[in-house]
Amino acid sequence: MEKIRLNKYLAAMGIGSRREIDKMVDEKKIMVNGIIANHGLKIDNNDEIKINGKKIKNLQEKKVYYILNKPINVLSSVKDDRGRKTVVDLIECNEKIFPIGRLDYDTTGLLLLTNDGELFNKVVHPRAEIYKEYILVMAGGLEKNGLFLLENGIKLEDGLTLPAKIKILDYKDNKSTISISIREGRNRQIRRMCRAINCKVLSLKRIKIGELSIENLNEGEYRELTDDEIKYLYSM
Repeated sequence: MEKIRLNKYLAAMGIGSRREIDKMVDEKKIMVNGIIANHGLKIDNNDEIKINGKKIKNLQEKKVYYILNKPINVLSSVKDDRGRKTVVDLIECNEKIFPIGRLDYDTTGLLLLTNDGELFNKVVHPRAEIYKEYILVMAGGLEKNGLFLLENGIKLEDGLTLPAKIKILDYKDNKSTISISIREGRNRQIRRMCRAINCKVLSLKRIKIGELSIENLNEGEYRELTDDEIKYLYSM
């Protein structure tokens, strides 16, 4: 396993958010191999980690992999301090799992969950460039200029988006149904892209990550990944 930053490693285990873990480091609550941890420290499964003097398990437990069709109004996180339902609440398993990437609270569809930190890093790393396909329903039609901008890049507050793959699937009752595939994972990216071209999003659903799809899974349903699907993710 490649060494990764302490806050990212512990966040993947569901110990807390990266910000919460950074605060623990500031408060000198975390020790790694008997030494008080510092910001930027990189670790792997061979390191011994203690929080408030208590040794914690690393990510070497039994590896599990799930694909979930996330319903609307469910958080893509391990826990929520406001008591809202999270994607982890929807899956029955004994291992401490976490989502790979995220879907917005009001976005539905395909989400992967695992306790495999190495796979987490492979899929979310910017170099992965894995296309993720969404079905977007928007009010009205998509004008030529909007289509051009989506396909070639839109300037957002955090920079120019990479080109997207667009396919218009249907237009009915003054609503457009569009397939949009992107290979980035910025916060609320598709919704911000649509806002930039004055398009109102009515619904957004992710249906594919690479070759993986949520075919035959209803909202709220999940299944374990097959061996071939896991190998595919590792091959990317």
